[in-house]
Amino acid sequence: MKEQLIVIVGPTAVGKTALGVSLAKKYNSEVISGDSMQVYKGMDIGTAKVTAEEQDGVSHHLIDIKHPKETFSVAEFQESCIPLITQVNKKGHVPLLVGGTGLYINAIIKQYQFESMPTDKRYRDELEQLASKLGNYELHTMLKEVDPKAAESIHPNNIRRVIRALEVTRVTGIPFSRQQTEEQTVSPYTTAMVGLTMERSKLYERINKRVDIMIEQGLVEEAKALYDSGIRGCQSVQAIGYKELYDYFEGLYSLEDAIVNLKQNSRRYAKRQLTWFRNKTDATWFDMSNGLNEQTFTEICTFIEGEIPFISK
Repeated sequence: MKEQLIVIVGPTAVGKTALGVSLAKKYNSEVISGDSMQVYKGMDIGTAKVTAEEQDGVSHHLIDIKHPKETFSVAEFQESCIPLITQVNKKGHVPLLVGGTGLYINAIIKQYQFESMPTDKRYRDELEQLASKLGNYELHTMLKEVDPKAAESIHPNNIRRVIRALEVTRVTGIPFSRQQTEEQTVSPYTTAMVGLTMERSKLYERINKRVDIMIEQGLVEEAKALYDSGIRGCQSVQAIGYKELYDYFEGLYSLEDAIVNLKQNSRRYAKRQLTWFRNKTDATWFDMSNGLNEQTFTEICTFIEGEIPFISK
């Protein structure tokens, strides 16, 4: 019998964390974070990391496992996540994979095969140095020239992914976009994939409000502590919420303008997330415009129990 898995996806600020905790409590289960930035210690406010209070006694995995100076790849995520899914299943429970990093989610659902991808460390180091000198967009332009399709699907600020695409293309001579078909067409899990959406205006309002709350909670001070400790040019601080404030610390923008940029970048990211999940997953969508009310929660539970019949027993 296949292992079982509940997946919750959707854009930033839509309510994934709260739903994950509510479902985990109902089904006596555990949450696995599918967020590429919540792995970093000391980056709590800007990543909207679930607090101890919000966890409400529910076990959460793959949070606070890396120092901000360290890198963390989708392959590492897959390597860490798959054993956790097995571990929770062996306890007789169905784990909940909750997050907004689409590539991470699909790496689990479709079991991407990463080990066959070749590497060239020297070339990768060259590209990292180029990115530091010339900026992310220059490398993204290089990718456009050799693999327009990959450039279209990878955002310029996802610099690790841009570098990886350039590296693989150079080593193999085959465009990176043509090599991303190494996935299982049938999921290794019995999966219930829940997608959360919301009226665009309400979502954007929630994002703007969330940023204001983050600032009140001390996001500027959190980012400044990272900046002052010498964490620069790392994967972690390329995250939305940190890179905008780093621009402020560097004197490129006023604090007011940095916050405006942060809100705008967060809204754009949410839009990209929605598009990605709609195009790249088989999620069944639930509207959260009225919040996580009893009716919506019941509908989601009914859907999950239809996909994973044993869960309600």
